Amino acid sequence: MKTSFKEKYIGDKAFYKRVLVTVIPMILQNLVTNIVSMIDNIMVGQIGTEQMSGVSIVNQFIFVFNITVFGAVAGPGIFGAQFFGKGDNDGLRHTMRFKLFICTVTIAVGALVLHFFDEPLIKLFISDEDSPEMIALTIKSAKEYMGIMIIGLIPFGLGQAYSSTLRECSITTIPMISSMTAVGVNVVLDYGLIFGKLGMPEMGVKGAAVATVIAKAIEAGVVIVWTHTNPKRNPYAVGLFKSMRIPTNLVRAITIKGSPLLINEFLWAAGMSVLAQCYSERGLDVVAAKNISSTITNLFSVVFIQLGSCIGIIVGAELGANKLEQAKSTDDKLRFFSVASTLILAIAIVPLAPLFPEVYKTSEAVKDLSSYMIIIQAIAMPLWSYTHACYFTLRCGGKTGLTFLFDFVFTWVIVIPCAFIIGHFTKMDIHPMFALITFSEIIKVVIGFFMVRSGIWISNLVNDK
Repeated sequence: MKTSFKEKYIGDKAFYKRVLVTVIPMILQNLVTNIVSMIDNIMVGQIGTEQMSGVSIVNQFIFVFNITVFGAVAGPGIFGAQFFGKGDNDGLRHTMRFKLFICTVTIAVGALVLHFFDEPLIKLFISDEDSPEMIALTIKSAKEYMGIMIIGLIPFGLGQAYSSTLRECSITTIPMISSMTAVGVNVVLDYGLIFGKLGMPEMGVKGAAVATVIAKAIEAGVVIVWTHTNPKRNPYAVGLFKSMRIPTNLVRAITIKGSPLLINEFLWAAGMSVLAQCYSERGLDVVAAKNISSTITNLFSVVFIQLGSCIGIIVGAELGANKLEQAKSTDDKLRFFSVASTLILAIAIVPLAPLFPEVYKTSEAVKDLSSYMIIIQAIAMPLWSYTHACYFTLRCGGKTGLTFLFDFVFTWVIVIPCAFIIGHFTKMDIHPMFALITFSEIIKVVIGFFMVRSGIWISNLVNDK
């Protein structure tokens, strides 16, 4: 008997209650974090366009690091979610140890690269079309900011090992509380240290970096302390450091499943930075406009990003509990819910797009361009929502090789060559260039649809672990 559209894609009240209880704390956490990022961005923008561009350039590299950390914890996280569904605390403990190890390695590599290659990396985003004075001030601001932000890699990396594990166990409120606590501290310190208010020294972009590092340390500290002081809620944390032993078969399984994710996340993030570099060929005004539009778009993207994470948590737990048909049904409903929610959001954003850049102290040309970019990105949001949901669907079933092809191949075989050729070898205006590259996501939607429909992702990974 054929299933109706409503039966396949619309859940009952209990379903949506379960989803909202899981996803709302994650959305709030990331929303507040992005609001602070926006406030931070606006404050730095009050100093000048060059300083804002310098900070934006450095944040491209921090973005690559952050996404790489997410990739590092994603592999063990697949097993963590399924171990939680199975009720296996020993398995969770082992995956947590693996996360701590891989995050430590990622922190070390990231810090070394940013420390020794700071200026060459920064100069990749500087166009010769800009004046020598603008270039010099942008590089100076970027180096000052990067030198301090390197320290923040440590609490971010270790904090993610803990936060991601809590989410896999459906404990989403504690990461939210830790994030909100850090956010409050960040706003106060930003205001004080950037402008020399509240009895603090005026440090400009250095102040923004110091505030961010302190906030990251507080965020990680809250999550780590709570995890170890609540053993009844987190039995896997008991004896976590008595030994760092991880069963060889589990290390092998996580490495096989996790390596494509780690490599994919790094290469995808690196691809986004290469894409930003291609846009930067059109001048520092484009860098500033892209920074503003991305800051605003990120504010609203938390909805579909966290609904994707929700797929990993809920569907992953059902797969681990061997409820395979239920997992497929849940996934159908979650993908539809994600796209529908994002479509409503996009419709609301488009008419408001010209208002967002007005809070920045920058030129009218930058404001107009950023408004255009916000509109294009809002229209693309439902596409991003669907591909993001497909990505997490494939990932929660352990099909990390497919996610690698889905993300990496699309980014580096289609998007980057297209952007590189247009950016470096043509004089195409930034407006059609940006729209063309953004809407190439339609190709990825088609690929994702057929991958998910095949059902190849439906598998239990922890029955024999």
